[in-house]
Amino acid sequence: MVNSRRIMTIAVAFAMAVSFGTFDARASTAAAPPAVSPDFKITRFLGEQTLPHKMQFGGTTVGGLSGLDQDPRTGTWYFISDDRNRYNPARFYTGRLDINPATGAFTGVNLTGVTTLLGPDDKPYPGYGLPRSADPETIRFDRTTRRLLWGHEGDRPEAANPNIPVSDLFVRWTDPTGLHLGELPVPDNLKMTDTDKGPRRNFGFEGLTSTKEAITAIAEGPRYEDGEPPTVEHGAPARLTVWKRDGRVRGQYAYHIDPLPAAPIPAGGHSDSGVSEILAIDDNRYLALERSWIEGVNYRVKLYEINLDRATNVLNRDSLANGRRYRPVTKRLVADLNTQLAPSPVQNLEGLAWGPRLDNGECTLVIGSDDNFDTRETTQFLAFAAQGCPSAS
Repeated sequence: MVNSRRIMTIAVAFAMAVSFGTFDARASTAAAPPAVSPDFKITRFLGEQTLPHKMQFGGTTVGGLSGLDQDPRTGTWYFISDDRNRYNPARFYTGRLDINPATGAFTGVNLTGVTTLLGPDDKPYPGYGLPRSADPETIRFDRTTRRLLWGHEGDRPEAANPNIPVSDLFVRWTDPTGLHLGELPVPDNLKMTDTDKGPRRNFGFEGLTSTKEAITAIAEGPRYEDGEPPTVEHGAPARLTVWKRDGRVRGQYAYHIDPLPAAPIPAGGHSDSGVSEILAIDDNRYLALERSWIEGVNYRVKLYEINLDRATNVLNRDSLANGRRYRPVTKRLVADLNTQLAPSPVQNLEGLAWGPRLDNGECTLVIGSDDNFDTRETTQFLAFAAQGCPSAS
C-alpha cells in the first residue's frame, strides 16, 4: 500500500432507517422506534493524504493514530497515538489538515507538535503490561471548556497474557501541555476484572464525543455478561455511556454491532469487530464507525448514523443477554466504506471528526486510520463533504 493510491469519487447510497430489537425473539412484538432523521449525508469525496510509515517527528515515532479532532477556532488538529511506550510514552500530536474552503480539495497533512500525556501523579504513563499503563484510543477537543478529553481502553489479564495487571477504563481531561485535569466517573458495570465479568480485553472505551450538554463514550464490544462477540451468525451489544456536564452519569444505552460481514479464512480464524469511534451530530444523534478485521478478508468498515431517542436506559441492567427486553439505539447506514471507496483497500479506520466548513455551506468529515505500526498498513486521512452536520462544525 503506497501513498500514491487514488480513491474514486463516491456516490453514497442511503439505506432506509432501521431499528434493531434485542437478542430476545420476543422483541419483535415491541413497538417500533421512530425512524432516524435522514438529514446527514455525504455528498462527495475530497481527497486522501497519508503519512510515511514510522515517520520521525519531535523525537518520536509517529503511528498508531487512533483518534483525531479539530479546534475550529484555531484550525489546530489533535491526533492521539495508542503507542504504549513501545516507541515512546503515551502522547498526542498537533497539526494541520489542508482543506481548501473554496474547492474542498484536501491537499496536505502537517504535524506541528507532540505532547506527552501525564497521569494524576504528573508523570508519563509507563509501558505495556505495567501498572498505570495507558492505551489511548480516542481524543476530543471539547468546545465548551476548550480542554482535551481522551479515553483509555483499559486492560486485564487473559489466558494468553496472565500477568497483565487490571487497568480500568477511563475518560480523562488534559490541557494542551498534557497536564492531567481530572476524569469522569465510570459506571461499575464497566469496571475491569480478572474474571469473566465486565469488559473483555480490547473491548473497552474506543469512541468518545461531546456536545454542549453531554459527554459520551462507547465500549468497542460486549461485556462478558452481555453476550459473545460478533460472528457471522449474530451481532453483539456494546454499551454507550452518557455523562452530564457536571460529571454525573445520565444513562447508558445498547448499540447493536452487526454480525460479521464475512467468515474468517480459514474457518475458525481470528476476527475482531466493534465500534471504533463515535461523533456527535446533536445531543441524541451520532455517527458511528463499525470496524471489523477478519482473518483472510482484511478490514470491513461501515459508517452509521445512530439515535438515542427512545432507547432504553440499561445502566442498571447487569446483563443484556438474559432475555429481558430493551430497546437499543436505532441505526441508519450512511456508507459502506468498502464498496463506496473501491478500489482502494480500506484501512484500520478509527478516527472520526468534523473538519472546516466550506464556502458553499457544506461541512467536512475526516476519517483517519491507525496503522498499528505495521508495514502492511497505512496512516491515512480521508476527507468528505457532507450535509446535515452540526451548525457549529
